[in-house]
Amino acid sequence: METSDKTARQLYEEIKRNPARRRFGFGARPALVNVDLQRAYTALGEFVTAYQTDPRQLEHVNRLAAAFRARSLPVVWTYVAYMESGEDCGVWGTRTDTPDSLQNIKVGSRRAELDERLDVDRRRDIIVNKRMASAFHETNLQSVFTFHGIDTVVITGGSTSGCVRATAVDSLSRSYRTVVVEECVADKHESPHFANLYDMALKYADVVSVAEVLEHLKQ
Repeated sequence: METSDKTARQLYEEIKRNPARRRFGFGARPALVNVDLQRAYTALGEFVTAYQTDPRQLEHVNRLAAAFRARSLPVVWTYVAYMESGEDCGVWGTRTDTPDSLQNIKVGSRRAELDERLDVDRRRDIIVNKRMASAFHETNLQSVFTFHGIDTVVITGGSTSGCVRATAVDSLSRSYRTVVVEECVADKHESPHFANLYDMALKYADVVSVAEVLEHLKQ
């Protein structure tokens, strides 16, 4: 194993300046997947589970959503929420049992609600209640994408090291070109955030700016 005294941020910035792999690139039909931008993870000062990396994250996500809709491309919002017993969280929910625990995000609760700052079109957008980390795990997402002829998945949301990464790995595993939007993903701490951007950029996804995604959509 190679050792280094560089931080995760430094490692990521190095490969950003000098990419070690060529990009997968965009295909012809992208879809936008916004992962778990719900109050449990976005409402700073209200919930201890919330976090922020880029303060303009939700603003950027709204711009992307509007651009995808304008081109009749799917916009997906996922959130996690569980039945009253929490049993549909499975083993994932057995490590702790406090009011802030994952399995205690109940369906219909404030923690489960998408952040009110988001521009969600509830008539047109696809809203998915997922139970596990990946947006693809036991949801209808792949079926929806097949119907729309999607070949590229653009990912925003949180957390970078958790549900975003799991969604990116599952996306690539299904042979979608996979894009993670740098300013639009967040994590609790910078080390896992940048370590996972680094790892995804090397293996599973193109990590690009919001400006680049918007420019591609214009073309």
